[in-house]
Amino acid sequence: MSDQGEPRHDRSEPGRDAGGAAGDGGAGGDRGAGPTDTTSTGSPSSAWRWVSTRPRAVLVTAGVLVLALLGGGAVAAGAATAPGAPTARGGSATPQPDVTVTPSATPTVDPERAVPDVLPGATRLRTCSVAGAASDPRLAQFEGSVVNAATGEVLFDRNGSTAARTGSVLKTLTSAVALSVLGPDARLTTRVTGDAGTGAVALVGGGDATLSATGSSVYAGAPTVADLATQVKTSLGDQPLTQITLDATYWNPADKWDPSWKRTEQTIGYHSEVTALMVDGDRANPAAQTSPRSTDPVARAGDAFRSALVAAGVVGADTATMTQGSATSGTVIAQVSSQPVATLVSQLLPTSDNTLAEMLARVSSKVSGADGSAASLTALYKGVLSSTYGLDTSSLTIIDGSGLSENDAVPSTFVARLMVQVLNREHGLGVVYDALPVSGKTGTLASRFTGSNAVARGAVHAKTGWIDTAYTLAGTIDAADGTKLTFAFYAIGSVQDNARAALDTVTTAVYSCGDNLANS
Repeated sequence: MSDQGEPRHDRSEPGRDAGGAAGDGGAGGDRGAGPTDTTSTGSPSSAWRWVSTRPRAVLVTAGVLVLALLGGGAVAAGAATAPGAPTARGGSATPQPDVTVTPSATPTVDPERAVPDVLPGATRLRTCSVAGAASDPRLAQFEGSVVNAATGEVLFDRNGSTAARTGSVLKTLTSAVALSVLGPDARLTTRVTGDAGTGAVALVGGGDATLSATGSSVYAGAPTVADLATQVKTSLGDQPLTQITLDATYWNPADKWDPSWKRTEQTIGYHSEVTALMVDGDRANPAAQTSPRSTDPVARAGDAFRSALVAAGVVGADTATMTQGSATSGTVIAQVSSQPVATLVSQLLPTSDNTLAEMLARVSSKVSGADGSAASLTALYKGVLSSTYGLDTSSLTIIDGSGLSENDAVPSTFVARLMVQVLNREHGLGVVYDALPVSGKTGTLASRFTGSNAVARGAVHAKTGWIDTAYTLAGTIDAADGTKLTFAFYAIGSVQDNARAALDTVTTAVYSCGDNLANS
């Protein structure tokens, strides 16, 4: 029944007077409790006796009366408020307006929230900032990344995913590629071919920039043209020599200089043309790391070879015709080999030898099945650094093996992650770690990390880089708190020599922060 029920009417029960219950002493009453009081007046004494002899009945009756009174009150209240209900004396009540009861609105239930299968762990709050050092105007456009080598977590990032010019930091990638493709024990070979009775020989280059004209070389343990000449003399005996061919066709001899390189690198003495045949990295002074290079490395190698043949007593060597081209004979009558690739890496990184890096890049291309061209390097580096080292190479652009081109593009985070494997000596990269310059002690870092930055001397193993529009530094840091970090920092744009000190300052600040380094 609804809240608006039918009208309720008072009804009088027959046999009840105004005083209360009827027939208290009749057949319906309790039996055997005592003498029946027949006093009509209902005196107090007789009532008391009745109650005292029937306590249980009294309690039950009282309870019934209470419920009746309560229920009756509710009925009366309902009757008094119901539309058209009679008054207490049976008359009609004043008509009441209809009341509309609005049902309660259906409660809104919030949709269930998605809960991840795995709840993320708490993020550590780091408080040590190097933002001030990283904002040094000497750094121009600064990009950089720092990685915790143990956890792989990127602690610091400034446009770290942006591919940019690297300078000579690229030589660490070149070393990693060469170690993978060639192997640490491989050697680069220079050969002499010829056929008995022809009087013709060919000096065939195999990409070894360390072949030495005099033995007084910046490359310790380098092979010499004198050794080649002695072997030729043994092979030819007294047969006169009439023709010398200089063969630099291991890759296209015309593919020897990238347009983005500055010719001052050649004339000052930082870099040679990239030819498969040369001696002493084409230095004018074989014993000097920085020495002017020629405009024809192949001819310079030919002149050194002729001189060695004459010194060895090869008949006709001084008058033999010399030309550049492809060898016509495949018979090897003499050969010498470079130091192992691992040794070449240890020679090129501390001094940042551009020529040696270029030669390793081109030979790696040839051994991988490509043509040894500069154009093949991007695909080569992407393939090797992805397959061997498991790195994301999608954004790499590789113009050369030295990093001299402003068109090389490698993200700083990529280099920092490669350095984790260098630090951990994975895939034979311990060779690279051992060859990295050490802050304030060796290689191109020997004179750096001075003044307030001297606190980090000996704690940073890193490759330096410098071209006209960038100064770079990348490697590993043994932080003050014992944390092993890897990093790559680029100062790009209109930079001066003082960018080096600014890079050292940022690196020292990271050294001091350690694992508390904040990305702020």
